Amino acid sequence: MLSEYFDDYATRYRPYKGGRWCYEDGLIYRGLELLHVETGDPRWLAHLHRLADPQIGADGTLKGYDLTEYNIDNVMAGRALMYLYGQTGEARYLTAADHQARQLATQPRTRSGVFWHKLRYPWQIWLDGLYMGHPFRIAHAQVIGDDAAVADSLRQIGTALDLLFDPATGLHRHAYDEAREQPWADPCSGLSPAFWARAIGWLAMALVDVADLVKADFAPLQARTTAMLETIAALRIRDGLWLQVIDQPGLAGNYQETSASAMFAYAFERGARLGLVSPLPGLTDLLVAQSVKPRCNGGFEMVEMCEVAGLGWYEGRFRDGSPEYYVSEALASDDPKGVGPLMMATALSGL
Repeated sequence: MLSEYFDDYATRYRPYKGGRWCYEDGLIYRGLELLHVETGDPRWLAHLHRLADPQIGADGTLKGYDLTEYNIDNVMAGRALMYLYGQTGEARYLTAADHQARQLATQPRTRSGVFWHKLRYPWQIWLDGLYMGHPFRIAHAQVIGDDAAVADSLRQIGTALDLLFDPATGLHRHAYDEAREQPWADPCSGLSPAFWARAIGWLAMALVDVADLVKADFAPLQARTTAMLETIAALRIRDGLWLQVIDQPGLAGNYQETSASAMFAYAFERGARLGLVSPLPGLTDLLVAQSVKPRCNGGFEMVEMCEVAGLGWYEGRFRDGSPEYYVSEALASDDPKGVGPLMMATALSGL
């Protein structure tokens, strides 16, 4: 059933932002990559080429990509460039990746040395950005032999873990404002107020992917990664997955959220392979059973995921980062922020 669902999804998939290079498409590309790696089935690589190649010019230009926005989200899909370059040796893929790496080489940083999330989000570190930027940067740096970039990314991740960590819960906040200027930020700590599951999911995926890339050099981050995964495991709903606001089961309107749960399932599958955490037997099977449902017009869809959430002003609405805010966001089905991680988790699980 899953192979048919993913095959149908990739066949029906249309670029998330009208064809502009973006992380949402990148999540599907990463899912297709891992399906190809784990199964060897050529259809997944064929889907990846069909979807990604129209966005990548012969000269390595990326459709709609503007380095000067310094939007770290737009770097994530570069993982696909590295995989396609490894599969084909075509120069355009590495040229495009080089251009994305130049963004990170000049990306503004906080005084603590961590990349700003976006140029329009000054002095801010978001958990999302650790996944969007560093696995690509490290993979690219390893290909071109830039050991300094790898070491810098590892330092940045360690600093961000320190800054966003909440010792009372063992969890990490969604974001940190070093300037203490954002209305959502605590004026003393600079931290956002709640624990959003998908933000923590981005972090979990970032850490296991980086661990997989750098191997023994991950040692300084290993204990914190293991502790984080163990804390996440303890917050899983009995006989279920994880909540949108992960630590507040009594919150009115809180619900089992499937995109974060898929991210956690992938992190546990990868983390168990790497010896970072004990496996959670049956987790990915449960994820599939509780998130993939028949569509009324035939086929299947992934349901019950938060469509989008963030902080600050967006489309005339102020997102204050409170627990109540996170449960107020609209739900979606078949969004790539859930389907991509579901592909990743099931690829590693062998389902």
